[in-house]
Amino acid sequence: QVQVVESGGGLVQAGGSLRLSCTASGLTNDRYTLGWFRQAPGKEREAVSCINMSGGSRYYADSVKGRFTVTKDNAKNTLYLQMISLKPEDTAMYYCAANIALRSTITNMCRLQYFGYWGQGTQVTVSS
Repeated sequence: QVQVVESGGGLVQAGGSLRLSCTASGLTNDRYTLGWFRQAPGKEREAVSCINMSGGSRYYADSVKGRFTVTKDNAKNTLYLQMISLKPEDTAMYYCAANIALRSTITNMCRLQYFGYWGQGTQVTVSS
């Protein structure tokens, strides 16, 4: 059974930094893709970043490119999202997700409909 659990959210001022963590269990092979998604109040959930198990392929939404970095520590079964230069518009519930890769490219895979395992979310609030 795949399980993912996020942590690391909080309140930060604009321009600040946060690092989110996601501990994943039950990933029995290297064909999984892991991702970060977010949902702001009144908005649809959107993809933020995805990474394959080897770490060799990554996707970033245009809105976070250059500010967010996704990494994996395979020894700890942990996914990270380092966020810098945070903006008020980054305020959202951030979710970690996992699924067997269903698309051939990380860009095509990093979409909500392809992920079946979700965490409970961690809140990120950026004050202006």
